[in-house]
Amino acid sequence: MTTAVDDLACMELIELVTEYLEGTMSAGERARVDLHLTGCPFCTTYLEQMRQTIEALGHLPESAVDPKALDVLLGAFRTRS
Repeated sequence: MTTAVDDLACMELIELVTEYLEGTMSAGERARVDLHLTGCPFCTTYLEQMRQTIEALGHLPESAVDPKALDVLLGAFRTRS
């Protein structure tokens, strides 16, 4: 979905959410995301869910995750790149 006021599709925002939350994107790209968020309640909700997930799980040590589950997760992230 792309709102009438911006050129950023929702799928593109989803791909950029990590950079957005980590503050590693350019000011221009961040402005594009911010503009999209002003008109897209779905992406705003998604972003908030990601913030909450990172806050809740970001403090877990790697040893707290089952090794098999960790392999599956890491494999999934590798195939997305």
